[in-house]
Amino acid sequence: MSLPSGTGAGARVVLSSLDHLREVLDGVVLPLDVAGADAARTDRAEVLDQLTDYVIPRYAQLEAPLLAVVGGSTGAGKSTLVNALLRDRVSAASAIRPTTRRPLLVHHPDDTSWFGDDRILPGLARVTLAPGAEPLVTGDGAHGELELRASAELPAGLALLDAPDIDSVVAENRQLANQLLAAADLWVFVTTAARYGDAIPWALLTEAAARRIVIAVVLDRVPAGVSAEVRQDLAARLHEEGLGRAPLFVIPETAFDAAGLLPADDVAALRGWLHGIAADTGSRASVARQTLGGAVDAALTRASRVGDGARGQVGALVALSAQVDDAYAQAHQRLMAATADGAMLRGEVLARWQEFVGTGEFFRSVEAQVGRLRDRVTSFFRGTPAPAEQVEVAIETGLQTLLVAEAARAAADVDHAWRLEPGARAVLARATAALTPEDQLVEQAADQVRGWQGDLLSMVRAEGADKRFTARMLSFGVNGLAIALMVVIFASTAGLTGAEVAIAGGTAVVAQKLLEAVFGDDAVRKMAKAARTDLHRRAGEFLAAQADAYRGALQTLEIDADAPDRVAAAVTGVRAARRAEAGL
Repeated sequence: MSLPSGTGAGARVVLSSLDHLREVLDGVVLPLDVAGADAARTDRAEVLDQLTDYVIPRYAQLEAPLLAVVGGSTGAGKSTLVNALLRDRVSAASAIRPTTRRPLLVHHPDDTSWFGDDRILPGLARVTLAPGAEPLVTGDGAHGELELRASAELPAGLALLDAPDIDSVVAENRQLANQLLAAADLWVFVTTAARYGDAIPWALLTEAAARRIVIAVVLDRVPAGVSAEVRQDLAARLHEEGLGRAPLFVIPETAFDAAGLLPADDVAALRGWLHGIAADTGSRASVARQTLGGAVDAALTRASRVGDGARGQVGALVALSAQVDDAYAQAHQRLMAATADGAMLRGEVLARWQEFVGTGEFFRSVEAQVGRLRDRVTSFFRGTPAPAEQVEVAIETGLQTLLVAEAARAAADVDHAWRLEPGARAVLARATAALTPEDQLVEQAADQVRGWQGDLLSMVRAEGADKRFTARMLSFGVNGLAIALMVVIFASTAGLTGAEVAIAGGTAVVAQKLLEAVFGDDAVRKMAKAARTDLHRRAGEFLAAQADAYRGALQTLEIDADAPDRVAAAVTGVRAARRAEAGL
């Protein structure tokens, strides 16, 4: 695809679309360690670097000087080569590896304005060296800086950048070397007769071929007598990797001259090639166009992979959220089932209710004479009933225990599910730390139960007011009627066995008939339904509050569900702008 010759309307549209793509990628977050996340993070970081360091500034200014990055393996002789090309010791070379930690950019004096600001490589602070200054052997503190030096030995329109080793033992050096190579218009790739078959250099050369980068290969330190053989083998490998047209320069293993530099004749061919490109405006533009076109295509391909990675993050987030929803929904279902299957009438609640309404003989008489129960209830309760508070406390304790137990079980279910999900361990730790402490959880459960009981009492009182408090109601009391309504709600015998069925059944009959005697059938059904709805709501609120620890932890990830679509749209926008600019 052709590229702009200037900054016309078409180029401005492309630049705008590239800026938008950079903005979109900058907003993508990939916090979960799901499959492919590491690769997507690398793609994102490197595409952002290349857009900022090279693609956007080069697209905006095709007339800017070419930047040739001298790169290669440890000990390949990159700095020595730069010194020989400039006929001056501008870059520190040493047998101690790695030497180059702070990259050095050498340019013609007339091109100072192109490199002194942050037009390219804006993330590196500039350190300008005066002409004739001794080269620096930099230390660890030099990371994040770029040395600038002017030299009249370079032609205007071409700059050389001596980069760190691509296989440096220092991780920051390797990362910086890759960043600098991605910001280059052309590569001068240096290897040696002993190491040209290494895997790391070939991985980069393969990438260069895929991106159509203009590249020259320098085979350094070739022993006498094997030059032709080694050169032929390397040339064949370059051809196999799609780099058959890359010029190959061979530098023999030789002694330095009196100035401590490689002999001028040994680097004359490479020097002539570089100067020839710089001297011809058309050649410079051709190099810039070819490399830029490949860089944009590669950036778009990798940006699409970032979009795929973002889609994986969204999918993982949805899965984790669904596991939270499912665990707490099941807890809610179990809780409501336990309040309807008769289980609440076991143990302490049942015992206290029996004490409240009378003895076992009373239940037997009810079963025998259900049709006469209304009158029997009235006469039975003309005496003084046992305190209602004991039944209320028993119900409160039972419901409170049930709420806490189901919240704990839901948390355990989420914990188990998230531990099986790749990349969820870190967010699980944050969620676990945010869970309500047990003592507070118990108190919150008690608050919900007391609130439900209070609402139920108010409902009975309001219904009784409408009935003008009949004698039967006065004999049993509002609290007693509220307790009877609770028993009716819990009185389904599903799930009970043996004697429990008979006891719970008798309990239900007493409570049901008592309420019907006071309020009537229809009113009892409405009150029971309303009370159960309120219990359902309060149980849901309680469990939802506990689930918030997990939902809040997921929200801290700041994963944007629309990010994949935004990346895809931004990539499409760049491609469309380039086609429009080219008139396709």
